[in-house]
Amino acid sequence: MRKLYFLLPGTDGKFACGGLWAELKTVNLVQQICSADVVTYRQRETGKQFIDDLLQQKNLNEAIFVINWGFDVPQLVSKLKQYNVVYHAHSPGYPFKLPASIPIVAVSRYTMGYWGEKSPHSLIYYLPNQISDEFKNLGQARDIDVLVQARKSSEYLIKELIPELQKHCNVFVVDSYVEDLPGLFNRAKVYLYDSAEYWAQQGVSEGFGLQPMEALACGCQVFSSVNGGLSDYLDPGFNCYKIAGYSLEYDVQRILKVLDSSVAVTLNQDFFAEYRTKNIIKRLQVILDELNVFFDHKMQQPSNIKSLTKIRMTKLRAQRIYGKLKKQYLKFK
Repeated sequence: MRKLYFLLPGTDGKFACGGLWAELKTVNLVQQICSADVVTYRQRETGKQFIDDLLQQKNLNEAIFVINWGFDVPQLVSKLKQYNVVYHAHSPGYPFKLPASIPIVAVSRYTMGYWGEKSPHSLIYYLPNQISDEFKNLGQARDIDVLVQARKSSEYLIKELIPELQKHCNVFVVDSYVEDLPGLFNRAKVYLYDSAEYWAQQGVSEGFGLQPMEALACGCQVFSSVNGGLSDYLDPGFNCYKIAGYSLEYDVQRILKVLDSSVAVTLNQDFFAEYRTKNIIKRLQVILDELNVFFDHKMQQPSNIKSLTKIRMTKLRAQRIYGKLKKQYLKFK
């Protein structure tokens, strides 16, 4: 099985974010199956290889380069065009296309569907992000009524909903890195997440949305937007509540009603099984096996399925219109 090199711009400081943590988790999981290393390409880091140094080595056709940092993908694809490359797709919507020679591993079915339309001739696989085992309901007393993480939150959430809720209950807003996030979720009764506005400004979509899933696993009642990859698992009225629903007053009314309720909605652990380590390892084994077979084939056979270019799409539309006109002509002849 080929060795995997996961390309990241860096692993600390300005690069710290949910996408980075999710990718590093994936590296750890892959290392349970085959050899895998992190390689940086924007900054050199102690104990990690740098891309320019790595590319000086021989026999890299026996390796797979995994790229994932959306805005850097076009440059990396160009730099690595002679090698085996896989795109680990998190947030969809970036303005680039991929050749059929680059398989895509999507973190959500939403992202998989996006690439199924965008790259119909690429191999595409679904590998959900991992929810670590420490995210579980400890069954302890909860001293926080409403928990909010400021990052990615909408202006409505921060400037309107939270100030109103603070008049009625204990609201805790987190605006920095949390060392023990499972512990914090286990202290909260309700968790608010509203990222639709944030991703609209970025011009791309929410690829997965780890925090609402992690909060659910810890027993929080979740009020969330359902944009992008959140729609994979959030089901308003059944396992969560839709936030920013019609009016500020209606949001406040629903949140306070949940806080006043003595009945907590508890999800069956089977709900989380898809995102736990055991299932992801199984899926990884299948995906990695298929990728290795594909790259063996790619060495012997060039891609020969016609791409859906603008010219070809125009031709296909013209053929369709001609076919319709021909049918009408024959009908009235």
